[in-house]
Amino acid sequence: MKRKLRKSKSHTFLFLLPSLLGVLLFFVLPFGMVIWYSLVNRPVNGDFVGLDNFKVLLGNKAFLLGAKNTGILLAVSVPLAVLLPLKLALWLERAIPMKSQLRTAFLSPMLVPIASVILVWRVLFHQNGTLNAYLGANTDWFHSTWSILMVLLLYLWKNIGYHTILFTAALAAIPRTYIDMANLDGAGRTRQFFTVKLPFLAPTIFFVVLMSLIASMKIFREVWLLTGSYPYESLYLLQHFMNNTFRTMDYQKLSAAALMLAVVMGALIAVLLAIERRLDRDTENE
Repeated sequence: MKRKLRKSKSHTFLFLLPSLLGVLLFFVLPFGMVIWYSLVNRPVNGDFVGLDNFKVLLGNKAFLLGAKNTGILLAVSVPLAVLLPLKLALWLERAIPMKSQLRTAFLSPMLVPIASVILVWRVLFHQNGTLNAYLGANTDWFHSTWSILMVLLLYLWKNIGYHTILFTAALAAIPRTYIDMANLDGAGRTRQFFTVKLPFLAPTIFFVVLMSLIASMKIFREVWLLTGSYPYESLYLLQHFMNNTFRTMDYQKLSAAALMLAVVMGALIAVLLAIERRLDRDTENE
């Protein structure tokens, strides 16, 4: 029996070996190199300088601007990407006409290629575009204080539909018995949501928050296609700083910025997972 178990474990390890080697070669080793580059003065000499690169980075105006704009975008986009789909899912839960067609329409932005989306946004918000023609204005929306709003609209348009479908599925999975008991107790929609539906929706909410965080960090692709490497001040994100730093081959500054971003995102995700586990324990105890 022990021999068969050892044989099974060895076979399992052999099957996992290619994946483990790939993770080691393409993830662990490069991340280790990033940590090393952030602690030396230049890759050639490799003189250890400790945290000097991080101190220089925290005094860099471009990095601070990108960090501020990225933080603002995350603080606004993530809550909206959770609350708006949740409201839409609760609305779709009611008996409304063309419910299935609306669900299909919500998913349609995911099918549109990014190049087509950028073209539509340029046509709508260009200085000589559709919106200015309708308003009779001459505003260059991507080079004004409204530029962050244009990107936020693009982000929500692309992500709200998928999140709505996730919440709709989570609402459909709630046992009908709990809803019927709440109706018998005379609970209204607001009380039913907070006492019955919200505990069941908690795992989906945290999943949508994580997906929204990831999608918010990936919005740089659309911003870069719309505005280039040096956009209007309010659209200058951390990824712009890293991309431009990579062009100048400043590996120390780039590695320090990447490491700081990884630590902050890891801390945010760890806090979210800790809150989720705490809520799960409280729900089970109840």
